[in-house]
Amino acid sequence: MDEVVRKVAILGLPGVLLVVTMAATGFAGAAAMTTALAALGGPFGMIGGITVLGIAGLVADALSKYGIDGLLTGIYLERKNKEPKEKLCKEINDLPISSDMKRKLREVIGCNDNNL
Repeated sequence: MDEVVRKVAILGLPGVLLVVTMAATGFAGAAAMTTALAALGGPFGMIGGITVLGIAGLVADALSKYGIDGLLTGIYLERKNKEPKEKLCKEINDLPISSDMKRKLREVIGCNDNNL
């Protein structure tokens, strides 16, 4: 059991996601892995599940380097160049984050009282 734990720990968040999803399937062995990957991948099947695990690893890595504030700020600065400001301001207001973080993101985007 210790060896399995060490190997999953090496995989990080994607490994934990896969193990939890496998446990939720009710299957064992290869059937559990196949079902878990298919469940994570949704309509894209096992390949989609592998992609989801890869993206989860990238997001976890970015969060560990920059924190949630830096990551959200970077995302909204990038989106500011491609999407209407009003849409982004409404989206920020609907996010389940602290009002302080919402205020910071609204400042970065340039939301004014008319965009709230």
